[in-house]
Amino acid sequence: MSVPDYQQCAEDHQTVLVVVQPLGVVPEDQFFRIYRRVASVSQVSVRGDGQRTLYIRYRHHYPPENNEWGDFQTHRKAVGLVAVACCGSAREWAHTSERFHGLKERFAATLYDSRLLVFGLSGEIAEQQRTDVAFYPTFDDCADVEKRVEDFVESIFIVLESKRLDRATDKAGDKIPLLCVPFEKKDFVGLDTDSRHYKKRCQGRTRKHVGDLCLQAGMLQDALVHYHMAVELLRSVNDFLWLGAALEGLCSASVIFHYPGGTAGKSNTRKPSISTATDSGKRHRPGQCGALNSSGISADTSTEIGRTKNCLSPDDIMEKYKEAISYYGKYKNAGVIELETCVKAVRVLAIQKRAMEASEFLQNAVYINLGQLSEEEKIQRYSVLSELYELIGFHRKSAFFKRVAAMQCVAPTIPEPGWTACYRLLLETLPGYSLSLDPKDFSKGTHRGWAAVQMRLLHELVYASRRMGNPGLSVRHLSFLLQTMLDFLSDQEKKEVTQSLENYTSKCPGGMSIITLPDGLQLPPVPFTKLPIVRSVSLLNLPASLRPHKVKGLTGQGVTSASPFIYSPISMHRGDDRSTKIDFQWVQGDVCEVQLMVYNPMPFELRVENMGLLTSGVEFESLPAALSLPAESGLYPVTLVGVPRTAGNITVNGYQTSVFGVSSDCLLDSLVGVKSSGCMVEVVPSLPRLQLSTSLPRYASSYAPLSSGVCLQLFNGETQQLTITLENIGSEDLHTLEVSSKTLTTKEKLFGEFLSWDMHDALSRLPLKAGQALALTVNISAKLDFSGQESLLQDLNDDGISVTGLPISSPLRQVLKPRPENKQVNKQANTDSNKSDYNHVKTLEAVLSFRYSGGPGRVDGYYRELSLGVRVDVEPSVFFTRISTLPATSTRQCHLLLDVFNPTEHELTLSAKNQELVLHSSECQRMAIQVDRFDFESLSVPSHDAVRQGSAYEQEEERQQLQGGLISRTLDLRWTIISSLCTTSLCPRRQGEASVEGVLTQLVLEHLQLAPLQWDVLVNGHACDCDVVADCRVGDAVALEVKLTNRSKGSVGPFSLTVVPFQDYQNGVQNYELQDAVTFIGSNTFYIDSVSPAGKSVCVGALLFLYTGDFYLSIKFQGDSAGQQDLPAACFSLPSIHVRAQDPIEAAA
Repeated sequence: MSVPDYQQCAEDHQTVLVVVQPLGVVPEDQFFRIYRRVASVSQVSVRGDGQRTLYIRYRHHYPPENNEWGDFQTHRKAVGLVAVACCGSAREWAHTSERFHGLKERFAATLYDSRLLVFGLSGEIAEQQRTDVAFYPTFDDCADVEKRVEDFVESIFIVLESKRLDRATDKAGDKIPLLCVPFEKKDFVGLDTDSRHYKKRCQGRTRKHVGDLCLQAGMLQDALVHYHMAVELLRSVNDFLWLGAALEGLCSASVIFHYPGGTAGKSNTRKPSISTATDSGKRHRPGQCGALNSSGISADTSTEIGRTKNCLSPDDIMEKYKEAISYYGKYKNAGVIELETCVKAVRVLAIQKRAMEASEFLQNAVYINLGQLSEEEKIQRYSVLSELYELIGFHRKSAFFKRVAAMQCVAPTIPEPGWTACYRLLLETLPGYSLSLDPKDFSKGTHRGWAAVQMRLLHELVYASRRMGNPGLSVRHLSFLLQTMLDFLSDQEKKEVTQSLENYTSKCPGGMSIITLPDGLQLPPVPFTKLPIVRSVSLLNLPASLRPHKVKGLTGQGVTSASPFIYSPISMHRGDDRSTKIDFQWVQGDVCEVQLMVYNPMPFELRVENMGLLTSGVEFESLPAALSLPAESGLYPVTLVGVPRTAGNITVNGYQTSVFGVSSDCLLDSLVGVKSSGCMVEVVPSLPRLQLSTSLPRYASSYAPLSSGVCLQLFNGETQQLTITLENIGSEDLHTLEVSSKTLTTKEKLFGEFLSWDMHDALSRLPLKAGQALALTVNISAKLDFSGQESLLQDLNDDGISVTGLPISSPLRQVLKPRPENKQVNKQANTDSNKSDYNHVKTLEAVLSFRYSGGPGRVDGYYRELSLGVRVDVEPSVFFTRISTLPATSTRQCHLLLDVFNPTEHELTLSAKNQELVLHSSECQRMAIQVDRFDFESLSVPSHDAVRQGSAYEQEEERQQLQGGLISRTLDLRWTIISSLCTTSLCPRRQGEASVEGVLTQLVLEHLQLAPLQWDVLVNGHACDCDVVADCRVGDAVALEVKLTNRSKGSVGPFSLTVVPFQDYQNGVQNYELQDAVTFIGSNTFYIDSVSPAGKSVCVGALLFLYTGDFYLSIKFQGDSAGQQDLPAACFSLPSIHVRAQDPIEAAA
């Protein structure tokens, strides 16, 4: 026997073999349709003295040489034949009948019964009643096929039962024939048939044969008895081949008893059934083996019943299998029997879950030599070994043999290699090597399996698919190899694999479609998530100038009012947003960016083409990019862009690439170790977009929200205009525009407005259409306090400072010591070293914001804010190192003394009230300006909340700032750089204001303020002050009027004023004895009642001068301290009046 049946199992020993074959020309599909119906009758219950079941094994192909071993093991004997034929006429029926007889002749030696199923014949022939032939008009009209097969099986059982009884009832004196296997017949020629040894051999083989018949007939316990007796007889004569068969039969019967469900996984087709002997007259317990009344050798078997053992235990079964296999191994021609026994033992051990012992049987089966096998038989053998190893859980060993079978399909000796079968078998080996064709299985943790073997297998799949003529499969497998085995490839292997992939994709580009094989297996797409490797994904906010802002007070789309709390830690839509929603927005129609940090793991430059974004939620236009990453680069930022075309929530699901000709859709969920701050963002409706240009040069701003700004250099007090052009470069019209500014510099004290503008002309241009522009002029004024630098000045004293601006008659001229030359601040030797110290530059920074909106975004309450930084480097122009006051000739005026320093490198002029002072570089001079005293009480203090809620110090500082501003505006001090007097556009004039606000002290402010009580003295209707001389004639009455104005906050008075005349001889002597020279018309004392706030009181009198001369009138104050309201004493000091009495003739002259 040369053809092994790898599907055999232990329970097949109790089956009878029926061969089903087509006769003549029968359509293959129709034949197997009938074959399946015939094979469905796999067991039939037959009735005798007791209920028994006959099991049938069907084969549609059975080699006749295997049938010759039917005496050795009866289940190998083809005892039934079913032929299927097609006939259309009587003539064809005659040929069919002849072929049927010829087919029966092939199995005549073993055949018990046969049947012929004829399809397509009708008429008289079809109406014949024959037991061995069944006629059917069509393949569809054959409802009783199963019933006829059951009748056929029952006829086989009758023959089987009769043969069993014949063997069992042979007389003791009859000569027992010697059963032989085909290769033994020549060895037994010439043997002594009368020897005891020969007779025992015959008896043992016959016992074994009867045991086979009993097992097939459903008499399990009888079969066990015969097998035990056969083992004893055959062992005594060293008949090893048949002894092995008896042991195998004993094992099979025991397996059937212990495992009634079967060992080949056919429990659905085999019903557990154990029958006892029918001729014993009683039932035996299922757990024990019974005995026969007839042994086939002696009619009295009572002594044999006592010697029979119970059926084998599971452990004994394996021992007997090993023993049987060892006996088979002694015979070269029994290789097929030995191999099949190993297979049966493995199946039993698989049921017992004894994998290691099963592997020993399989290892023995591998080395069994069956002679010269065909390539098909080798493939079948390796495939069965693979299945058996899989059965016992040796998955990698199973995959190994299946791979060997696959390689056998394309062996060089095969004229037409079966690459399709090779590919199919290679696919079946994947699970055994812990390999899956789904790349998702390789992103779940550590790598499983031997990478070297897996790479070899994947290479074989690539080659097989190419030889099959399917380049798409080659690309898919090669892509899978590169994606999943990248960490295990050497640099040279990476280059070779990528070169091969590029060659394949040049003919068949790779994509993300699912490839379905002919057998229904689907190969999922393989995205290149490692080419390049992505480490982080960040959705970028729009530039600061393009970010949308929500108008305060309007509820956004994502805000819900369902919760009564201001803040709730429980998200109302947790399932929708999944904590991945980002807290900024994109704008419809604007280019949006997503940044990926990527890494190139390849040892060569990696070119990535068509890299774009994968999104969902809104319509999105991805703008693909192409990049080239250097070999084994570090983290490299890649920015992917796109334009959302509709509003709503957009989710970035991943990105797409094209690498080596393979297009990949890489989802973020499948990326391992990727950091992401979120992937969902809201897209607001479209808004207009402004582009800003300026008349001054730009610079890169260091302030975070700004990208650029304007930078200029001004001298302190200088003002310059900045023209800003706003162009609408978007697609929406601009409807609203608001401008605001914010000063960033807080450590510098700023006087006045830094930035100012007029919006009237700009607003008149709205709405601004797309492509249109408008201009806005901004005034930039820099007024800082440089007064704190007087400590840098040296040798500034009254002796070295020239005083200008004082009248020649001023008493101040008598105090100061003028010099013909101005003294420089520093020596020439120290000028260079100290110039940088006092020439400090201060910086002012501010942000000019343009808030604008329009289009659908304006309807939803969104706007944009465009900001421009303004940076001004302020150099000191002139500053005042010291300021003081001197009384003037009028009580309503005073002299303001200013020490002016020029820290610049230029010569400049300082002008104020028709005065002009020229200052050289680093020169300090004093300027005296006569000013009217100020009524600070009339200034209105701002009533905004910041001032009202501030401290008393802040309120006082605000008040002083207002007072200083009033003084600066009144003085109107302006400087002009002499070297820039040209006023052309190429050389603009450098000039500005000189402010004294930073140097004004509280004492100076008090001296500059009008007194709370203002006294006005009029002589003959003319106001008289310190330097004013009133002329009168001797003998004429002189009218004297004293007027009081109460500017304090409370009432003053009552009090009295006494006028005392005197003469001053300018030598320190004053004469008050003037009763003969001056006389009063009326009283020289005036009485003033209480004067309310802002009230006035006037006292009128007259006096007469009797002699010529210069007289002075001193007005003495007398009053109650309670009426003075805690006012300074100076408020109650009236100036002396100078009156010059002249002769009437001189006065007339």
